[in-house]
Amino acid sequence: MSAVSSSKAEQGMINEELIQVEFHDRVMLLRLSRPAALNALCKKLIQQLNAALDQAENDSRIGAIVVTGSEKAFAAGADIVEMRHLTFSDVTDKDFIHPWERLAQCEKPVLAAVSGYALGGGCELAMMCDIIYAGESAKFGQPEITIGTMPGAGGTQRLTQLIGKTKAMEMCLTGRIIQAKEAEQIGLVSRVYPDADLLKETLAAATKIAHFSAPVVRMIKEAIRHTTETELVGGIRFERRLFQSTFALEDRQEGMAAFAEKRPATFKHR
Repeated sequence: MSAVSSSKAEQGMINEELIQVEFHDRVMLLRLSRPAALNALCKKLIQQLNAALDQAENDSRIGAIVVTGSEKAFAAGADIVEMRHLTFSDVTDKDFIHPWERLAQCEKPVLAAVSGYALGGGCELAMMCDIIYAGESAKFGQPEITIGTMPGAGGTQRLTQLIGKTKAMEMCLTGRIIQAKEAEQIGLVSRVYPDADLLKETLAAATKIAHFSAPVVRMIKEAIRHTTETELVGGIRFERRLFQSTFALEDRQEGMAAFAEKRPATFKHR
């Protein structure tokens, strides 16, 4: 794999605070960089990620994109501290989670290189990518139920498409976290590599894709998305409405408060 082929200045991109950008040949590498919070997905991080995606789509020198995190976490989930005080009106009026879908709509191929935790919103973000490669340390899950809410960024929909109804039901209803090998066996990830080789192998695959005909790559991605997303759009809208509804529940308030305060939640079922 070639080293970084050109400077950030030459590519017209300056690293953002929460997204670190590198260029490897025709591949843009986007590294989520919020280590103190295990790359929890706050509003500012998503804004910076989307700005980088805009840059990649508008640059003909970029043929593919890789999204990764740290050794400890791809993204441990949405930022619960940021979310815990939101009300039902807040989440419905502003639809604060809608900007996350920008990654799923990217026209260029996006590969995820996942090490460590990819939980909740982190798992959803990985599933928005076209290909997921995992390191042996990777852990995937949709544990929102443990804090009194549910997946709201396409988790119930994309997870069901990828691994089937019963596995998706189990993960979403129990909050069970699965290891990388199981994720590969059930079809959530494409390949599992030793952690030390993960980024190298992901960049190699992205570089291979980036050097094929860009129009043909785009057509293939569009065709596959067509078959998987015909019903997905409606499903995500339905999921989003239900997710927003959890913000009217006392149990959602208690669950997020308990998470932030590092104590067990006491649900009242209302």
